[in-house]
Amino acid sequence: MSFTNEKILQTALEQSAVDAGCLAEDFLRTENVVVTSVNSPGARKYLTLPFDCNLVSYGNNVVASVSDRCRETVADFIGRFPAQRCFETPTLHVLNDALQRDGLRVCFMAEYFLPDLKLLAPLDCPYSMRLLGPEDFAPLYTPCWSNALCEKRKELDVLGVGAYDGEQLIGLAACSADCDSMWQIGIDVLPPYRRQGVASALTSRLALEILDRGKVPFYCAAWSNIRSVRNAIKSGFRPAWVELTARSALFVEEANRGNSREARGETE
Repeated sequence: MSFTNEKILQTALEQSAVDAGCLAEDFLRTENVVVTSVNSPGARKYLTLPFDCNLVSYGNNVVASVSDRCRETVADFIGRFPAQRCFETPTLHVLNDALQRDGLRVCFMAEYFLPDLKLLAPLDCPYSMRLLGPEDFAPLYTPCWSNALCEKRKELDVLGVGAYDGEQLIGLAACSADCDSMWQIGIDVLPPYRRQGVASALTSRLALEILDRGKVPFYCAAWSNIRSVRNAIKSGFRPAWVELTARSALFVEEANRGNSREARGETE
């Protein structure tokens, strides 16, 4: 498949529409949109649907995918503030306080990146790189590769690029087939090998391999993960959309204690 930046963005909009239960064009409106969240077999596989409260913005407005019990609360919130302020403090305290009446709390916040074909290009790596497949991943489900691979959903890990110092794997970018049209990239580099251009070389190479297979690569990072955001930018990716998800207060409490396998899996 031949891609353009416009086609890549449209693919992301269509997938976000499946995830949220709305129309792709809803993200391009100037007014906010509130829809009822539903289960969808085509949604990204790590999402827990239906949502109680999930906010998405591509920079124009806020699309809120909600349960019936949260509709009035969320509609009031996004109607009071500009789109960008709905994803930042102190404004978020208003939403969190209101959601707590229903036993919910603000939980996940992330920024998503798409490749810019004017910038995406192979980057040099000081180490040899090898293309890897699922058959190579079996011994790699360890903590040091937990951003690149997800043990909870091994069946979705479809493609990777490894960097090697001799025979030692020192960096790994891998992607999961989270939905039919888009594959998500994760990256890990061993600490002694960081700041040498390994992460961006692996990420850009994997992004090009994904595009060659007719899929759109995407990259997710917490806004505060400066190293990850810098890698996305250096690799030829640019910010595309942001998301915020509320979960039950119990879920948030368990996630903060590190006791929720679902919480760890959903953010990977």
